[in-house]
Amino acid sequence: MSGRIERSRSNGRPVAPSKGERLADWADGRIGLNALAKTQMRKVFPDHWSFMFGEICLYSFLILILTGVWLTLFFEPSNVEVVYEGPYEPLNGILMTRAYESTLEISMEVRGGLLIRQIHHWAALIFVVGMLVHMMRVFFTGAFRKPREVNWLFGWTLLMLGLITGLTGYSLPDDLLSGTGIRFAQGAILSVPVVGTYLSMFLFGGEFPGHDIIARLYPIHVLLLPGIMLGLVVAHLILVFYHKHTQFAGPGRTEKNVIGMPFMPIYMAKAGGFFFLVFGVLAVLGAVAQINPVWAIGPYRPDLVSTGAQPDWYLGFSEGLIRVMPGWEINLFGHTLALGVFIPFTLFPLIMMAIAVYPFIEAWITGDKREHHIADRPRNAPTRTGLGVAWLSLYGVLLIGGGNDIVATHLHLSINVITWFVRIAVFVVPVLAFVVTRRICLGLQHRDRDKALHGRESGIIKRLPHGEFIEVHEPLSQAQRHVLTAHEQTLPYELGPRRDANGVERRVKRSDRLRARLARAMYGPGTQVPKATAEEYRELQHGDGHH
Repeated sequence: MSGRIERSRSNGRPVAPSKGERLADWADGRIGLNALAKTQMRKVFPDHWSFMFGEICLYSFLILILTGVWLTLFFEPSNVEVVYEGPYEPLNGILMTRAYESTLEISMEVRGGLLIRQIHHWAALIFVVGMLVHMMRVFFTGAFRKPREVNWLFGWTLLMLGLITGLTGYSLPDDLLSGTGIRFAQGAILSVPVVGTYLSMFLFGGEFPGHDIIARLYPIHVLLLPGIMLGLVVAHLILVFYHKHTQFAGPGRTEKNVIGMPFMPIYMAKAGGFFFLVFGVLAVLGAVAQINPVWAIGPYRPDLVSTGAQPDWYLGFSEGLIRVMPGWEINLFGHTLALGVFIPFTLFPLIMMAIAVYPFIEAWITGDKREHHIADRPRNAPTRTGLGVAWLSLYGVLLIGGGNDIVATHLHLSINVITWFVRIAVFVVPVLAFVVTRRICLGLQHRDRDKALHGRESGIIKRLPHGEFIEVHEPLSQAQRHVLTAHEQTLPYELGPRRDANGVERRVKRSDRLRARLARAMYGPGTQVPKATAEEYRELQHGDGHH
């Protein structure tokens, strides 16, 4: 029998189902979505403000697709040169490509065109910001651990594709600023030994700037990369549903359950409202905050460079690497290797690759093969948190290097001083950030331990009969103590005795020795504060009663 529900009149006679019910029954009998919907639409999602970063990424991506489709109706990706004769008088009579002219038409002549352009650009920036912050939230809370390693790789791939999509889209208007950026990218490609020239000629269809670059970037930007990203987003969401969402420790929360709101109708209602909130913020930004005014920059010319040319913030990392690198060159067999460009060009993907493989490195160091659905508090993983902050500090230092000319002019400093500061800070600042962050985490662990044992400081001073002054502490609830003590503390991997019971020396592989050293560095003595135990708490409660 089908899953159709028979209704009855008040007199008990059955009522024939409506056309809509018959259609739904027919579709369910062939597709079978009813059973799937019953289980998945009631799936529970935890409620925490940090989980909203992923939603911002999703909604920004949807807005990018919507506004991008609209822009494709008016943009013409052509390198054909024309003479501008439009409403913007300062550019009248100027030779430019049809791509730049159509961008001006969208901005000046199409009703609502400038608003949509600016919403699209702001959405792109917020999309990348959201992905970075979302990945950092996942990193700092350990939400990348088994079984979510593959989903971490999906997110990392989305971030990398977002950077490339931003570069290709930024280059389409063919203004002087974007042309300078693509010239920068072409110079980095040329630094690749042996194949660099061939790659550049293939991409540009000849010598730079060529006549095909806009037409080639256009399908990559509007079709290829968004299509791949859309597939990854769908796969990412499917895995989120399949694995269930992580949650922070709390009363009743275990590795085998999720406490929160059902997907339908509560979570969907909140998500729908949040989508329109994000859309509204982007609309306000597009309306009042000018971004990428191509008409003020002018069309691209290979013999000119825009003053104060800066990439979008998410590419400042790579440009900072190249700007502060010494101009080293090596001549081999009549060929010049531009190491000052090639080394930074190689370092950027290597640094990003380290982020991609970190979950697998940590799993190998700990040897932990269990599933983890309870998120860590960052303070309870000091070494991991320190590494994350060190990476962010490196990004910030190189962002200064990527804008060294702007920093120099605005702060009235020498550009050479800034360049040397960045060169030194690249090695010093991440180390300092790591040490300071880990010390802060350990200090917070000490505070949590003290709070779990003694309670919260009340500010009330009490004098005891023998004259001693103490501060009265307010006891924590059982739920609050659970949050402070629910985390696990990983023990470092040990090699064990080097000789067996018969005195025979045991062979230890180099990989095991490396694993043991890394485990001691991450989880050894001095890297975590022992959490409060129930025995310590009971001993204090039955002690002198000062607290």
